[in-house]
Amino acid sequence: MQFSRLTERIAGEGAAAWDIHNRALARQANGEDITVLSVGDPDFDTPAPIVEGAVTSLRAGATHYPDVQGKLALREAIAERYQARGVDVTPDRLIVMSGAQCGLYATAQCLLDPGDEVIVPEPSYVTYEAVLQSTGARMVHIPLRGDAGFRLDVADLEAAITPHTRAILLNSPHNPTGQLIDAEAWAAIAALCQRHDLWLISDEVYAELIFEGQHTCAAGLPDMADRTVVVDSLSKSHAMTGWRLGWVLGPEALIEHLGNLALCMLYGCPDFIQDAAHDALRLPLPELDTMRETYRGRRDAVVETLADCSAVRVIAPAAGMFLMIDIRATGLSSQAFADRLLDEQGVSVLSGEAFGPSAAGFVRLSLTVDEARLRDACQRLVRAAEDAHADSLSTTA
Repeated sequence: MQFSRLTERIAGEGAAAWDIHNRALARQANGEDITVLSVGDPDFDTPAPIVEGAVTSLRAGATHYPDVQGKLALREAIAERYQARGVDVTPDRLIVMSGAQCGLYATAQCLLDPGDEVIVPEPSYVTYEAVLQSTGARMVHIPLRGDAGFRLDVADLEAAITPHTRAILLNSPHNPTGQLIDAEAWAAIAALCQRHDLWLISDEVYAELIFEGQHTCAAGLPDMADRTVVVDSLSKSHAMTGWRLGWVLGPEALIEHLGNLALCMLYGCPDFIQDAAHDALRLPLPELDTMRETYRGRRDAVVETLADCSAVRVIAPAAGMFLMIDIRATGLSSQAFADRLLDEQGVSVLSGEAFGPSAAGFVRLSLTVDEARLRDACQRLVRAAEDAHADSLSTTA
């Protein structure tokens, strides 16, 4: 029996990147002492008032077909979130989706055709490849250089534009590196999009987890409202990864198309989850500040623990729940080091190469366990790195 060509376009390196994570989970399930730092799933529980909101909604009978675009009250709450940041947003420019990943996929389906090109800085989140290829479009990578701190150079974006370019896809704060695009760069990006008639797709799911610097919402850039799409969610900021609640902000015409796609794909996000999300946006939740500061403390703990190891170098992130570690001095590839770290030290991280060739020689570590366990994992990483470094020296001697 044959399958569609779509099945080939949604597979590839992005799907294979999770093999080491799945291997770590299997060993952990078998009772081994494995520290899993290979996925961005917060170790915090969803704040109790949000959970209670869902329970109350369920008990009130919110189990019927939902509004496909999303409940008006929730879209109003999301709009107010942007308005508080100085971005003029109305509920008609929003659609609620089952997570940011779903929102990104739906956006790609409604914007892109076979043969279109989408410029994406790399390293980039591992699912972008499959999302864009699912449409028949081609992802055009531009490098974020590790030796330059993985910071975006707008000149690289401009150099990659061709007559086939349809969109630029950006992620700030950035996964996997945790870096921010600054206001000057955003202004230059907006000018590029206007000059070349491009869509700007902005993945902003880590916007609430900034340690240093400020977030710029792409939808607030001057004269960009008609060509900008923002994808966001509560997954990271509110520890709600399993709730699958996100949204897309864009021009009303795009929202209408996304609604048509949702009719034949999702038929809306469950009402009780939307009610919980409404509470998440409207209730005072001191837990959110606590989570952000905890991530900051964990970042600092990793930087401190690895500071004296000559075999690795940490690129400290300005935001998010990940950081990149340069392991080139070990003499191993990213994947070989990640495999060795799991096999010999019981710690799982992701190979940088899973995010793109510019991250070769780096691994991504997640800040998703408590500080004591994180420090222990970093000490194990030091042992693995120093052993590999010693091995490489003896081989070349």
